[in-house]
Amino acid sequence: MQSILRRKMVVDMEVEQAKKAVLQLMAEKDKIERDLKDAHATLESNHVGMNDALVDSAGYPRADIDVYQVRHARHKIICLQNDYKAIMKKIEEGLHKVHGLSGISVHESSTAEAAPSAVQESVYLEPFLRVNLVTPGSPAASAGIQVEDLILEFGSINYQNFSSLQDVGSLVANSVNKELIVRVKRDCNTLVLTLIPRPWNGKGLLGCNVVPLETVER
Repeated sequence: MQSILRRKMVVDMEVEQAKKAVLQLMAEKDKIERDLKDAHATLESNHVGMNDALVDSAGYPRADIDVYQVRHARHKIICLQNDYKAIMKKIEEGLHKVHGLSGISVHESSTAEAAPSAVQESVYLEPFLRVNLVTPGSPAASAGIQVEDLILEFGSINYQNFSSLQDVGSLVANSVNKELIVRVKRDCNTLVLTLIPRPWNGKGLLGCNVVPLETVER
């Protein structure tokens, strides 16, 4: 009996250590997201996206933007997106470890369940919208959104609470000149973008079009 209790104590300790490691990774993920948000804000302040030209028709650096600042921000975004992908993989691995150890443990407290559930919400997002149009020079283009991007999270909307495009329209209408975090799946990468709905020269507040993603496409 004592050996069983000792084994349980060891496993419970390992579970708590694994959860602390996951929470630390989550904190690192949050910092990466904040840094990405700041870098995208730099592009937004210069009214350019990730792919806009930095030279004029004559081949000279554009005078209407801070070219050095934009290049630095773009490089930072690329590096941070790679960091984000790596940290999400570590979080997923940490989650598997927590669940594996928790399966061995006989009892698990409610506070112990809180940590992995928060991580699961971030890791196991599914795409629910597909971008089929992005207008150059639009807020969506400035945010780095591209055609064929699969949207995992649009502000507070994800596949679990999405019911229709009216949800997105209402959120956009209530978020004019406010930052929205948009997570997209592009090829095998997950990107965190900052979108600011605002009036511009074109129609609407975004300058892009999305369509609901059928389950079979996910």
